[in-house]
Formats: sequence, structure tokens, C-alpha cells
Amino acid sequence: MCKEVLQALALNPGGRYVDGTYGRGGHSAGIVAGLGSEGRLLVVDRDPAAIEAASRRFGADPRVVIRPGSFADLEALVAEVFAGGKVDGVLLDLGVSSPQLDDAERGFSLTRDGPLDMRFDPSRGMSAAEWLLTVDEKDLADVLRQLGEERQAKRIARAVVTRRHEQPLTRTGQLAELVASVVRADKPGRHPATRTFQAIRMFINDELGALERGLGAAAACLAPKGRLCVISFHSLEDRMVKRFMRRHSEPDPVYRGLPRIPPEARPTLRRVSKAVRPSAAEVAANPRSRSATLRTAECLNGA
Repeated sequence: MCKEVLQALALNPGGRYVDGTYGRGGHSAGIVAGLGSEGRLLVVDRDPAAIEAASRRFGADPRVVIRPGSFADLEALVAEVFAGGKVDGVLLDLGVSSPQLDDAERGFSLTRDGPLDMRFDPSRGMSAAEWLLTVDEKDLADVLRQLGEERQAKRIARAVVTRRHEQPLTRTGQLAELVASVVRADKPGRHPATRTFQAIRMFINDELGALERGLGAAAACLAPKGRLCVISFHSLEDRMVKRFMRRHSEPDPVYRGLPRIPPEARPTLRRVSKAVRPSAAEVAANPRSRSATLRTAECLNGA
């Protein structure tokens, strides 16, 4: 959705922008192409491989600053890079990137066997295999139900705990086969373990927690009329983004209907448009984009 993102950001050639999820760099390339000599782009990603790719592609461009890190820490990163700590636009493209899915060694893929890792930053925290070795059956079922919206969460959790007593789950292929042996796919053409992989990945990387912190940090970094653009890929993310933008685009409910609203209770964002989804042509060219939803809000006062 590069074209839609660039339109939503309303690029100013001399503006300052943040790509909080570099991924494969398509959005960053589009932003840089729209910048003049005075424009600047801060590229951020948790994945060391993405940062390495960004450095190869944009390391020699004086308009681009590259920093490893999470968009949850965007306020500090922006303050470090930009005087005044304000920018004209922030893009967050959520979830797992195509390069991560395509590299079996990262452990995200259902169809390519590899180590059961799933960490965006392999140098931090527990891998999925380590977590599955010790997690309580009830806790695992809760994660599958809440983050994967998996109806058969209890059955899958029981199967995982039973299997690990016989043999630790260390490969993506093992986990995918185990889940497929106890549940059926909920949609034709969808692997039975799709929701399980999503839930475990989101838990391992604290994706919803990072999103909650990142939305607040991004909004705090925006200059007046700066744009926040967020691309989500499933209902849990999109619901959080939608509620955040709605909450900050309305007055504090305590003052609703009153003739005077104090400045601290006034809206700080304006929703720019309704949710935007990929065109049929893009979905045909890139099937992974089919569930993408783009939401955009504009800063009213640079709070």
C-alpha cells in the first residue's frame, strides 16, 4: 500500500518523517523519493537484519538516519535525532515482514521448516521454543485464545504440553504438524496452525504492548498537522488503532456537551479518512496484503 501511505502522509519535501518498521524498505524508499535536500527520514526497526538492509540501501544518503529499536520507544528516538523532538509524519506497518516470513531460519513460517524462534530481535528475550518448553498449559491456552482468537486453544495447548514431555518442540515444522494433527483449518486454504503461530509470535514479541506504547509515543512526536499512519493486518491490532484514534479525536467525555472545554480535555487528533484497504490489483500482485488496513490521523495541536 505504498501509494496509499504516501498520499496519507501528505509528504512535505522539507519535512521530517519516521518509518517505525523498515521491513523490506518499500515505504522508506517512497518517502525518500518525495523528500528534497532539506527533508529527513528516521528509519527504525527491532530486527537487526532490517537495520542492516536499511544501512546498505540508505547508509550513504545524508537525509536518512537509521536507528535500531522499537517504535514503542519512538519519543526518545525522535528526540535524539530531531531538534525539538517533533516530526511531520510517522508510519507504523505492523506485524511480521515478508523477509522475516521468507527466511526459514527466523522461525515465522508455517511452510518452511526452521528453528522455532519467532523473535523480531533474536538477541533479546526467549525464543518460542524456550517458552513452549516451560509455559503452563492454561497460560498457553489463554495466549492462543486471546492473541490468536483460536477456538480450539485448549486442545492445542494440551497437545503441546503432552508432546514436550516426549520431545521438545524446537522446529516450526514440528509445531505446525502437531497443531494440524489435532485441529482442522477454520477456512479453506488456511493452515490449521495459522492462528497458533500468530498468537505465539505476538506474545513472544509483546506486539500489542509495543503497539499501545508506540501509538502514544508517535502521537506525542507529531508537529501540528503531522500525520500518523498505521497499517494493521488483523482485528486485534486494527481495533486498538481505531480506538486510539477515536479516543484522541474526541473531547474528554466528562466535558461532552459543555460550552467550554479546557485545553487539556480537547481532541489532539483528527481522523483523516475512513479505513483504507488494498486494491484488487495489489492483492493479486501481493496476496499477503489482502488483510491490510490503513488508518490515518492528523495532529491538531502538537501535544
